Amino acid sequence: MSRIGKLPVVVPAGVTIELKEGNQLTVKGPKGTLSRKLSTDMNIAQEDGQLVITRPNDKKVNKAMHGLTRTLINNMVVGVTEGYSKRLEINGTGYRAAKSGNKLTLNLGYSHPVEMTDPEGVESVVEGNNKIVISGIDKEKVGQYAANIREKRPPEPYKGKGIKYETERIRRKAGKAGKK
Repeated sequence: MSRIGKLPVVVPAGVTIELKEGNQLTVKGPKGTLSRKLSTDMNIAQEDGQLVITRPNDKKVNKAMHGLTRTLINNMVVGVTEGYSKRLEINGTGYRAAKSGNKLTLNLGYSHPVEMTDPEGVESVVEGNNKIVISGIDKEKVGQYAANIREKRPPEPYKGKGIKYETERIRRKAGKAGKK
């Protein structure tokens, strides 16, 4: 049995879950609404404030989908109650970020500023000149937008310049060896 898949998903007060045919799940909460089509092989049952996910048999595909389905549902429930956020740091001389409306403008040492538009359901906030906070209710969208921003100038190992996650550690390398 899947260690993650067998755990029930606790549905907190204020969250409504609607399960339609074909495992189309809609989760409504105080922060918004999320909808997702889940694997039709999984059996999802709502029992006294909890969602229980079971698999029909022990085929390899169903074993893999069991834990995934439970995690996707849990991420939706957490998203509509608490939301998700990622924090990015910009390091480097002259590197900075600015926000106007839903456009994020990044100056990253290129000959031109890099402009990015916030996707629907995701919001970015610039703190100071070099910190970006991305938040939203969909974990997948928040993580993907953060990865897209980081991709514009990933941190390099010699001076540590670039965009990195706040918790990320950059493995530094020694520079050129001097003459003896």
